[in-house]
Amino acid sequence: MSAHRFAVVPAAYVYLRRGDDVLLQRRQNTGYMDGTWAAAAAGHVELGETAAAAGAREAAEELDITIPQAALTPLTVMQRTDGTAAAIEQRVDWFFTASSWSGTPRIMEPGKCAEIAWFPLRGLPDAMPAYERVVLDAFAESTLQPLTNYGF
Repeated sequence: MSAHRFAVVPAAYVYLRRGDDVLLQRRQNTGYMDGTWAAAAAGHVELGETAAAAGAREAAEELDITIPQAALTPLTVMQRTDGTAAAIEQRVDWFFTASSWSGTPRIMEPGKCAEIAWFPLRGLPDAMPAYERVVLDAFAESTLQPLTNYGF
C-alpha cells in the first residue's frame, strides 16, 4: 500500500446564536452554492492563523461585529470531500457558535451576500449546503460529535 499525501483547504464557520436561532447568509455571485443559506460568517484559515482567529476575523469582515476568540464555542471539526482527487475538495472545517459579540450584524460584502436572516435550528431553510445541514441538525438534536466526516 503506498501512502499518498494530500493537501487540505482549512476553513472556519461561525454560527451566531440568539436562543435557538442561528444567523445565516444567502450566498450570491461567489460561484459556489449561490442562492443557498450558509453560516453568516465563514472563510479560509490563512497561513499562520488559528481556526478560532479565522472565525473571529471572518465575523468582523463579513458582519462588522467583534467576537473575542474566547467567546467562540467549538462545535465540531469536519473532514470532508466530494469524493474526487481534486486538492480543492479535500477540506477540514472548524465549526463554532457564538452567543455574544459586540456590534450589530450587518452585510459587509453585498456582492457575495444577498441577505442575512435568523432561522430556528429546527426550522432551517431547504436550500443549504448539505454538510452544514449535517452539523446544524446534529447540533439541534444534541448528537453532534467532536469529529465529523462528510463525503467518505
